[in-house]
Amino acid sequence: MKIVDRYITQTVLSGTLIVLFILVGLFTFFSFIDELDDIGKQRYGLQQVIQYIALEIPQHIYDLFPSAILLGSLLGLGILANHNELTVMRAAGLSILRIVIAVLKIGLLLTLLAMLIGETLSPLSQQYAYHSRAVAQSEHENQQIVFSNRYGFWARDGNDFINITTIFPEGSFGGIALYQFDDQQNLQMVTYARIAYYQNGQWLLKQVERNHIQANQITREYLESTTWNNAVLKPELIKIVVIHPHQLSSLGLYKYIQYLKHNEQQTAQYEFAFWTRLSYPLTAATMLILAIPFIFGSLRSVSIGQRILVGALIGVGFHMLNQASGNIGLVYGISPVVSALFPPLLFLIVALFLMQRVIF
Repeated sequence: MKIVDRYITQTVLSGTLIVLFILVGLFTFFSFIDELDDIGKQRYGLQQVIQYIALEIPQHIYDLFPSAILLGSLLGLGILANHNELTVMRAAGLSILRIVIAVLKIGLLLTLLAMLIGETLSPLSQQYAYHSRAVAQSEHENQQIVFSNRYGFWARDGNDFINITTIFPEGSFGGIALYQFDDQQNLQMVTYARIAYYQNGQWLLKQVERNHIQANQITREYLESTTWNNAVLKPELIKIVVIHPHQLSSLGLYKYIQYLKHNEQQTAQYEFAFWTRLSYPLTAATMLILAIPFIFGSLRSVSIGQRILVGALIGVGFHMLNQASGNIGLVYGISPVVSALFPPLLFLIVALFLMQRVIF
């Protein structure tokens, strides 16, 4: 029986990898088409586009894996069913439950690998991708933006350096420090501001402390508000600099949620992303279990193409329900835990109901 288990494992593995390769290739191609319009913006050329697209591949793998495991299982087991190999296995005494266990073993192993990519490689590659893209599209070669780390956000514009502790989703800044140097790299002025807003075509700094540094003295002044001229962070760059939930790992999301709570900021969208990541194994297992009834149930005699179509419809339906659940939860104040877990649990109940009809 171990030989049969290995054969089922190899079939499901090959089917999943083929589907994942095709899906990732399609989404990578679509991303490449989207980026073509930006070629020619400052130093953003074809080489930079290819680098940006390549760095997004780990995120595509993580996002598309649940759909790939569903379609791959339908493809692999469907081939066995069409060749009557599953019928022979069952005639030899192999139960449907044993086949399900063999499929779940390889599925969960692949899920752990996808989660490892999503928790380690994907966040780093995503942040570097956005960083390199922003630098290439910036107006000046010496203009740099460094993304989130434990010291906040850093940006450089010529001789000026800007440190920003927080960039809120709506585009305002919190905890700003501006360091201005002359051409000889001598520090001339340090400005601290508690918060900054973009209003009427310029940045407005609130609760400002400004220190003028001279050779023999430091002059300090306090201002209730002042304007921030020649700011490196233009409104069009906010969408690049702001922290997006999908760019963070589970640990990164947890730490950022605690930080937002400490500063009395809204956390719902980040909590939804956090619980969605935690439910990732449940989602993958549900997709695996859903494939079984369609192989041994009503679709056992149909073609591979029809099975793939059904699997694709299920994947699209799950994605739409997941997006709708998240948006509805944010609008109506539903707990992020409920919003994140409702779609996979609903599909799991349906999958188990169909499964028991097949097995029993």
